[in-house]
Amino acid sequence: MTPDAAISAFSYLRAVQADDAEAAREFASGEPRMPELLVDVVERIVVPVTTLPGSEAGEPCADTFALEALGRVFVTSLRTWAQAGPDTAEGIARSVVDFALQFLTEDHEDVADTLRQLEAVGVGQALDAHPAPAGARATASPIAVRSIGIAAPH
Repeated sequence: MTPDAAISAFSYLRAVQADDAEAAREFASGEPRMPELLVDVVERIVVPVTTLPGSEAGEPCADTFALEALGRVFVTSLRTWAQAGPDTAEGIARSVVDFALQFLTEDHEDVADTLRQLEAVGVGQALDAHPAPAGARATASPIAVRSIGIAAPH
């Protein structure tokens, strides 16, 4: 996933989470592969949370095997759903937001904060995998710039 794709996917997730239909529509129309991008994001979130712990954690119990299987089923289901086309983006996004709310958000946290933290990690991974060429200047779309709350360059 490229940095621009990661920013776009997380911007869309946050727009859906905030019930900002206009921004979500802009993000979705600007990226026809949005369902696939969301599934990529889901894999990066769900797999580390549901994977069986390493040997240092001791013997896994039935619950850890069930959680890993649930994670695989969730990702596979969303991947299958994404193949139906661009109109599936909102449902997939709502599933991701609900997963973040149920599994990753503590009682005192807001799911929007959790999504921002996940975005920072996801964009960092994308930058590591796709570093900008020497001398290149990173740019972001005006929609993405608006959604992450920084001033657009003039």
